[in-house]
Order: sequence, then structure tokens, then C-alpha cells
Amino acid sequence: MFIPYSRPALDDAEINEVVETLKSGWLTTGPKVAQFENDFKHYVNCEYALAVNSATSGLHLALEAIGVGPGDKVITTVHTFTATAEVIRYLGAEPIFVDIEGDSFNIDVSAIEKALENNQNVKAIMPVHYAGQAANMTDIIKLAKRYNVRIVEDAAHALPTTHNGQLVGALSDVTVFSFYANKTITTGEGGMITTNDPELAARMKIMRLHGINRDAFDRFTSTKPSWHYEIVAPGFKYNMMDMCAALGIHQLKKAKRFQEERASIAERYNLAFSELPVTTPFIVNKSDIHAWHIYVLQLHLDELMIGRDEFIAKMAECGVGASVHYIPLHRMPYWKENFNLTDKMFPKSSLISDCIVSLPNFQSMTDDEVSKVIDVVSSLLVENKK
Repeated sequence: MFIPYSRPALDDAEINEVVETLKSGWLTTGPKVAQFENDFKHYVNCEYALAVNSATSGLHLALEAIGVGPGDKVITTVHTFTATAEVIRYLGAEPIFVDIEGDSFNIDVSAIEKALENNQNVKAIMPVHYAGQAANMTDIIKLAKRYNVRIVEDAAHALPTTHNGQLVGALSDVTVFSFYANKTITTGEGGMITTNDPELAARMKIMRLHGINRDAFDRFTSTKPSWHYEIVAPGFKYNMMDMCAALGIHQLKKAKRFQEERASIAERYNLAFSELPVTTPFIVNKSDIHAWHIYVLQLHLDELMIGRDEFIAKMAECGVGASVHYIPLHRMPYWKENFNLTDKMFPKSSLISDCIVSLPNFQSMTDDEVSKVIDVVSSLLVENKK
């Protein structure tokens, strides 16, 4: 049996909730979305939670709400998925890319500070909590206050993740989570925005659905005529459907257990690979919770007779899927060519980009599947050792 890189963990609770939603006749934004938002804000201990149809749309709404526009700049990392940066371009602003830390692969705070010193019109910092380990938010928040810029956290990997004991989701101005099919919890497609700022929450709620001053659920449950609404801004179509929220309601209840299962798999991997020509993931603070959305192995290519791409191909031949997180943005044609990016500008990201492999690490993995991944990876490393 082929072991995929990722597989969602769904059971009768989610299925029954979706069936109930279908039978209710309310398929789009309605009571299930409201319940999911309420559950989520209590989970991360924030004031406001807004469900959206993707983390990408959530990041877009967050940047728009804090006032990012043409002429503005937003600092972020090259070591991320393109969605993090593309939303900056949606608004006509310019991304300022910086490098990562060489061990955690999170955004480098010293590089952020240098970018703040060297650039005017910086509106925001967008850290990415890479693989499920929190970025250094303590120092990032200090920089944001010193330079009077906002923070929008890309927490697509980071549920549940803590920084100094506090769950990611209420640390800064706005945080955005992803519930894509391969994330730590899933709604199929979807995301959640969290904030403690009432003005930002109000703006994002309006812009989430066409700039209407009342959302769909309010319109169809209010005592006022259902046809009456006002357009107060040129908004977007970013609302989550009740069918997706029906999944999220039960996935969220399992988030802690899911994290524990992924952490257990990571521990098995760490132990199994400790004497092989690889580097296992670096943990900044062992007392914090790592979501373990991604388990990233660094191959010691100087000790192997095989490259990363061939290694992944041979894994697939042996029945194990794998991935790469990420081919950095400075190696992607659009970003490279339009912003004149080179490997020399991002030495740490460039150094690791050819040797990292993301192994299967999802909550529905069986013990036998974990053992098979260990056996395949270990065998390939031993067979191809110089």
C-alpha cells in the first residue's frame, strides 16, 4: 500500500454534521459557521474569529483591513508558499523579502530589523510559523512597536502552537489559520482570521462578503426585510460555507489529540534517524507546543551518493510519498524576475532548499505506516551513504 504524504482524519462525527447541514437546507454561511467561529475564538482565547474560504483570502482581508495599499511595503520571508506574498501584490503593495533562521527555518528577526532600518513606508510584518513552530513573536512584536508597524501572522501551519506558553492566535494584530485538506485540522477548503481589535474585525467582516453591512446569516435571520442591505465598500467573496464549518466544528475538538499523535510520530522519526546522515527538526523551546504540521528532514548531501530529488523519487518507488517545504520564493520565476532576487540575498534559505524533505506526518497514520516510512528512509540513507 502506498503511504501518501498526507491524508485527512475524518470520522462519523464530521460526516453526520455535514449530512445534518445538507438536510437543514442551509448550505452557505449560516449557523454552522457562527458556531465554528464562536468555538474557535474560545479555543485560541481571542475576541473575534472570522471564518473564510481560505487562508489566502484571510491574509488578503487582514492586510486590507490594516490599510495596506499602493506604495506600502510588507516584510515577509522567502521560505513560504507563494500565497503569503501574493496577497501583498493583490493590494498593489511591495513585499520586502528576508531570510530565515538557519535552524528553525522561521523568519530571521535580525533580518526583519535590517529591513525596517533600510526601507520607508513599511506597513506590516508577516511572519510565518514554519512547520508548526512559532516564530520569535516576542522580538517581532518589540520591533513592530518600535517602528510603528502592524503584524499579520501567517499561521497556516500553527494550530495548535504556543509561543512562551500562549497559543498562537491572540499574540498580535491579526492571525490567519488554514484548514486546507492537508492541514492540522481541515474543512476541505477554508481558513480563520483571529484578532482582538474590534475595528479590524468589523472591517474584515464587511469586506469578507461583498462589502455588505450585514452578513448572509444576519440577513436571513433578522426581523428586518431580508432583501434590505447596504453596500459600504467594494468587498470580496471570501465567506465560508456551512458545509465546511460542519467539518471544522468537530475537527477543532480533536486538534489537541491530533497534535499529540503527530508529535508522537515526530519523536519516533527523531529517534530512528538520530545516527543517520540527516538533521532532524530543531526545536527552539521544548516547553512550547509544536503543531508538527510538517516534519522536515535535512539530508547531508555531502555524505550521500544521491540528491534530494532522486531521494524523493526512490521513496515513491518504495511506496512512500514525500514533499518539499519549500522551493523558496526567490527561486520562483515571478518573484525572482520581478523583484531581482538571488540566492546570495538569502543564503540560509538557499542552503537548505536543495536538501530538505518533508515526510508523512499526519494524525491518521498507523503504527505500521510509520514503521514503513522509517524503514524506507533508513534503508535509502544507508544504501546511498558514501
